[in-house]
Amino acid sequence: MKAMILAAGVGSRLDPLTRHIPKPMVPIVNRPVMEHIVELLARHGIKNIMVNLHYLGDQIEEYFGNGSKWGAKIHYCKEDRLWGDAGSVKRCEDFFDDTFIVVGGDDLADIDITRIVRLHKEKKAIATIALSLVDDPSEYGIALLNDRGRITRFLEKPRGEVIFSNAANTGVYVFDPRVLELIPRGVPYGFGNNVFPMLLEQRTRFYGYLTSSYWRDVGNLKQYQQTHYDVLDGRVAIKIPHPEVRKYVWIGEDAEIDPSAEIGYPVVIGKNCRIEKGARLLEYSVLADNCILEQGATVKQSILWPEACVMRDTMLERCVVGRGCRVKSNAAVFDGVIVEPGRK
Repeated sequence: MKAMILAAGVGSRLDPLTRHIPKPMVPIVNRPVMEHIVELLARHGIKNIMVNLHYLGDQIEEYFGNGSKWGAKIHYCKEDRLWGDAGSVKRCEDFFDDTFIVVGGDDLADIDITRIVRLHKEKKAIATIALSLVDDPSEYGIALLNDRGRITRFLEKPRGEVIFSNAANTGVYVFDPRVLELIPRGVPYGFGNNVFPMLLEQRTRFYGYLTSSYWRDVGNLKQYQQTHYDVLDGRVAIKIPHPEVRKYVWIGEDAEIDPSAEIGYPVVIGKNCRIEKGARLLEYSVLADNCILEQGATVKQSILWPEACVMRDTMLERCVVGRGCRVKSNAAVFDGVIVEPGRK
């Protein structure tokens, strides 16, 4: 079976974090979010993967290469413009020869793909989408199912009184190749706005798979931070790329931690990090590789990207610090995003 990872978007809701990095490369516990998706697909035996690229796509191709590191075979389709999710899949239609998967490149999930594929085939569906119950469905497509799991109503990003369900579209799809015949060539086209309403109108076999597995759209800063907290709480089955040296404390190779430093939990400390005398790394914090907490620094509920430095006697709480940034303050910084605006 083949899959397509949608990775062309700009990720404007995560600005300024995505000014110099494409959204699928945004790190979740020190690995690009898309890497977790590739591993999810591979765990379910799906190793032949197409990835569409547009915004800063060279970074994605450089990191993943041909996919051999993950036991996969990754192909790329470069786009000169954004074609919409369905339009992007249509441009790659020659790649698909049987039932196939489509998944967003910027979501974190541990959905049982094997099970949704099995349901899809049992129902002889043309399309099956994974659905997750959410508190606020206004930012997602929502679906209404009958007692056989067939979708009877679908609406993309509802507002106000038109909200009729809290079963949200996760962006994990199983398709029969026949769906490609419904997508016009050479025009931007969306699954939520165009294809799914057409499936309902034509009364085709369109099903939903309601899952309780973990899924989160890493769409904005709050969701990005919450995703890290969920991982550290063990709510999602993904790999943390460092050994767990004691319960809820993961530390990478060659990390230097002064004996007087305070290390809370849960925390992740990347390779070659340095935590100096009297520094405090407190709960729900993640340090990427080569980060430094100088003497007396305190970091709590914060995420530091590679080579970031929190300087002497500085306190960060609920912050995200971009690659290579040096945070200097004798006071505290709360709820901030710190990036270098000119960084290439």
